[in-house]
Amino acid sequence: MLPTPKKFKIVAGSAEGETLLNSFDNALLASGIGNVNLLRISSILPPESIYVPDLVLPPGSLVPTAYGYVISEKKGEKIAACVGIGFSENSFGVIMEYAAKGTREEAEEKIRQMLKNAFAVRDLALKDVKLASTEHVVERIGCAFAAVALWY
Repeated sequence: MLPTPKKFKIVAGSAEGETLLNSFDNALLASGIGNVNLLRISSILPPESIYVPDLVLPPGSLVPTAYGYVISEKKGEKIAACVGIGFSENSFGVIMEYAAKGTREEAEEKIRQMLKNAFAVRDLALKDVKLASTEHVVERIGCAFAAVALWY
């Protein structure tokens, strides 16, 4: 059985790259989590997790991460990514990710609505929301990335 993470950070970044994969890698670097291995997870933040904005993740670590990203090769296109965490009073949190063509504001609004829906279906009171988002205008090959990285 894997241990339950107790710390988290929320990040976003965008960048250009020479290839699709390089633009993704550069966006990870821009967000501050480019030197770890992301293990994609779904949407639950463990109870009593502590927000550590300057959390240092050891290079090469396997890091449970909920993330969204979008890559575009269309010059001048605006892309955005956002991740949000909804917090209940004395329970777990819910993480939502969104990335698409459009603005940061549109992405943030989508996340807020998804969190409201997620809490309503769970019959939990939404007490607080934490967001990280980014917006990017594509020059050649651009990527917008947002994530919640969990740690032990």
